[in-house]
Amino acid sequence: MFGLAQPARYAARLIRRAVCHDMQDDPEREAAAPPSRSQRRRDAIALFELGEELASLPAARLARMELPDDVRAELANVRRITAPVARKRQLQYLAKLMRRHDDSAFASARAALGSDAVTHRAQVAAEQRLEALRQRLLVEGDTALGELLDRHPHADRQHLRTLLRRARCEDPRKGPLHAQRALFRALRALEAGHGLRAGGPTDAIGTED
Repeated sequence: MFGLAQPARYAARLIRRAVCHDMQDDPEREAAAPPSRSQRRRDAIALFELGEELASLPAARLARMELPDDVRAELANVRRITAPVARKRQLQYLAKLMRRHDDSAFASARAALGSDAVTHRAQVAAEQRLEALRQRLLVEGDTALGELLDRHPHADRQHLRTLLRRARCEDPRKGPLHAQRALFRALRALEAGHGLRAGGPTDAIGTED
């Protein structure tokens, strides 16, 4: 009797293992499993932040976004509210409304905002390069300016020399740095006209490692 029971138990164990293995490897079963509480919380926070970002966009920019009609209408309500507590409450309602839609409904908006973020980072990097160039001009004076002008022979030499001379004479303790700001604007205009970027005048005047 015991000899017959032992193979039966062994066979039952094999069946259970096979079933468990199939359940682990079944992608449809995994997809059907409900998301965890922490995942639901992360998703809710992501939608709240997306709604907040959309509500802060300029009206013309928001109008070009592809969004569900009810979400667009609620965004208009949020934008009319200025009181911080009331606005946050309305944003929470907006996020709740957004959760009723499939995530694909906001794919286009996310892509557009991602493109904006890339553009913003490029703009920040360009401003930082210009600031580095201005500081080097202020420190090195005519030497740095000469190399900049050699690279951009069509630049207004006299104007840049005058701006640089005035900027180097300014003292922050005695008032606003008007000439330094004007120099920065002139460098920005030069960048717009000639494309000052990595490998450009900031490198030409000896950027240190």
